[in-house]
Formats: sequence, structure tokens, C-alpha cells
Amino acid sequence: MVIEFWGVQFKVNVLLGCIGGFLIAVVSSMFGFGGGPFMVPLMTVGLGLPMYVVVGSSLLAIFFNTLMGTARHYQFGNFDLLFFLIMFPAAILAGFIAPQIAKRVSPLVVKRIAAAGLLILAGNLLGLY
Repeated sequence: MVIEFWGVQFKVNVLLGCIGGFLIAVVSSMFGFGGGPFMVPLMTVGLGLPMYVVVGSSLLAIFFNTLMGTARHYQFGNFDLLFFLIMFPAAILAGFIAPQIAKRVSPLVVKRIAAAGLLILAGNLLGLY
């Protein structure tokens, strides 16, 4: 299948995407973690899509889960309205600006920045700092 995005065409193996997405969904639901960290490599390495397309696709994929999670946290009183009012417009703006920057930067640099961000997050979650 050929996908066109901002005037650039990409050839994608739909069968690989469907099978990979299904397997990631099954494994992530069995073990209780999000499939995002596995979907991004599938889309970049397996399907050959550039990072500026993958980031938007990942955000769309988690949008509905985030919406429902936010609604449930609001119902339980675990919701900071001020933080939401600051972060929501910033996230929307970043969603428009980041792909433009990523399109102009080398894909290798974008992947290295993403990997560094994941390592920092992992270190934080492990309590290393």
C-alpha cells in the first residue's frame, strides 16, 4: 500500500503492520503495559515510515485511551485542572510543531533523541535519580 503524507509517498507492508500490531496488542494486554514502545519500532523499522509520521500515528493511537483514563481520573477526583489547562494547549501546539522540526532534521538524530528520552525515563522509573 502506498501512503502519501505532505507530498512524500511511502510504501507500507499492510500485512506486516496488521500482524505486528495484533501480536503487540495481545502481548501488551496479557502483561498489562502499553504497546507504544513496541509499535514505534514496528512502524519505523518494520514498515519503513519516518519518525514524523510515526509520532503522529502513535499519538492518535493513544488518544482514546488517554481520553477515557482522564475521564475516570476526573470521576475519582484525581484530576488537577490547572495542570490540564497548561498541558493540553501545549501538547496540541507541540503536535503541530514537532513534525515540522522532525521533517527538517536527520532521521538518525530524531531516533537518537527519542532513544535518549526513553533512557532518561527508564532511569527515572527505576529510581536511579
